Amino acid sequence: MSWGIELWDQNDNLAIHTNRGIDALDKYANFLRDRVAIETEYAGKLRRLVKNYQPKKKEEEDNEFTSMQAFRNLLKEVGDLAGQREVVSESLQLQIIQGVTLLSKTLRDDRKKCLSDGAMLQQNLSTQLSSLERAKRNYEKAYRDSEKAVENYKKADMDLNLSRAEVERYKTIMTSKIQQSDDAKNEYANQLQKTNNLQQQHFSILLPAVLSRLQELDEKRTRGIREFIIGAAEVESSVAPIIARCMEGIVKAGESINEKEDSFKVIERYQSGFTPPTDIPFEDLSKLDPDSLQDHYSNSMSNHLTMRGTMSANKIKKRVGIFNIFGSNKQRQIIEACITMKNSLTADGQKEDFSDLPPNQQRKKLQAKIAELQQKIAQETNARDGLMKMKIVYETNSSLGNPMTVEGQLNESEHKLEKLKIDLKKYQGYFERANQAQVANNSPQANRNQLQNGHRTSRHSNGSADDHHDEGDDQPDDAGSLSSSSASPESGLGTSHTSLPGSGQGSANENAIGEDAYFETEVEPLQPLGTCRALYPFEASSEGSIPMNEGEELQVIEIDQGDGWTRVRRANDSNGWDEGFVPTSYIECTLYA
Repeated sequence: MSWGIELWDQNDNLAIHTNRGIDALDKYANFLRDRVAIETEYAGKLRRLVKNYQPKKKEEEDNEFTSMQAFRNLLKEVGDLAGQREVVSESLQLQIIQGVTLLSKTLRDDRKKCLSDGAMLQQNLSTQLSSLERAKRNYEKAYRDSEKAVENYKKADMDLNLSRAEVERYKTIMTSKIQQSDDAKNEYANQLQKTNNLQQQHFSILLPAVLSRLQELDEKRTRGIREFIIGAAEVESSVAPIIARCMEGIVKAGESINEKEDSFKVIERYQSGFTPPTDIPFEDLSKLDPDSLQDHYSNSMSNHLTMRGTMSANKIKKRVGIFNIFGSNKQRQIIEACITMKNSLTADGQKEDFSDLPPNQQRKKLQAKIAELQQKIAQETNARDGLMKMKIVYETNSSLGNPMTVEGQLNESEHKLEKLKIDLKKYQGYFERANQAQVANNSPQANRNQLQNGHRTSRHSNGSADDHHDEGDDQPDDAGSLSSSSASPESGLGTSHTSLPGSGQGSANENAIGEDAYFETEVEPLQPLGTCRALYPFEASSEGSIPMNEGEELQVIEIDQGDGWTRVRRANDSNGWDEGFVPTSYIECTLYA
């Protein structure tokens, strides 16, 4: 199918059609430009969105929660999505829009040339037709004149009144007119032949060639639109796998959220290690000395306020009667050393050894500080080693530099390193004392003893249970507030015990800290109250506790007495039983009816 043959007489309509086609191509280019602008704006807004919702510095402490970690991963994936939208925008701009613009310009130039050639051919044909028409009119006029001259001659020849000379004049005019008519006839015939030849060539060769060029031009435009649409789709498809991975990352981030783990981290962050205050014992004022009644009342109010102060894990008020917690002089000396140590405040208003924090929080802060100092020591050591190597190189080859130039830097590095080591040793001492105080108070069984009868009791090696009223029992007793029965099991402090005190397995912490020992006695095995399943693994870190693995089944022989510990039992390899305490929050109990 050729436009030159089929549409030989539709030159004007073809000109209009090709112009509309190029306009449609320009319209598609404008569509792509608007699309690129939208993609660019969308990517920019996504990036601003990600930037605006990035966690602030004051929110960094919440980054340990799985929900916050998932949100950070979500922001990262959204940022990657913005990058892919930018890739789409740039690819459309460079690969598609520039191609469309270039094609449109080329098509318009080619169309203009085709129309110009067609107009020239049409003008040549019109000129030849005008020449033919003019030759025909001349021939018609000359023929009428010759006919009239012949008629006049015949009349003059028949008129006897005219002289012979006048008749000859008419004859001469007749002959001249006939000759002019013949010449006009020949010219008409010649122009007709030329016109026919030109017209045949115009409609069979010249014009079809021009129209065919217009057809090729229009097909090229149509083919270009097809390729550009497919190319735009391919640009979009090229980033689809990456976008799909971003979506997978978002789904993975959502699936990584673990509400149980977050709840556990809340416990780990805010757990103070203190036990709830025990019941306030009834004081019979009639049996007290009237002189000490007012002092006793004041001390009771102070004790009440102290217990209220322990309800907050962030700010712990100063307590009195702290030495009544422990029964041995060695334990008291340790606590006295911790309290009387000179404490400087940190930048955030806390004491240098974090002793104003609850025990668990204090140990975590000290561990983080020790890790920070160890990292700084490693960095400073590497810097010092580098300076020493540089100094050796300069001493070996003085042309490379003066070794004295690094001497000052080396001395400064040594000074910083020494200071960091001193700080590390100091904080390790803080941490060791915090561990000793924690191990001394973290025994589940000791906490059970402290909760009996509303005041502390301790078992001596002679088997007697003595009530401690040292240094005035009327002073507020902080055993309920400073001893930690539900300390963090995951702290990893102390020596792991797989049996209760009195089973024959000694405790290194007993020898190192306390002079008191539990009384060893033979007791009948307790009847199980039910069974339990371990929800989480637990490493025994305190005296009287027992380790367990996730999913392990154990027997419950004593339920939680309000101190956060449950006593369990399991069979061992020697056909005996291992008994100990485990955190109640780590197990799921099923008690017998």
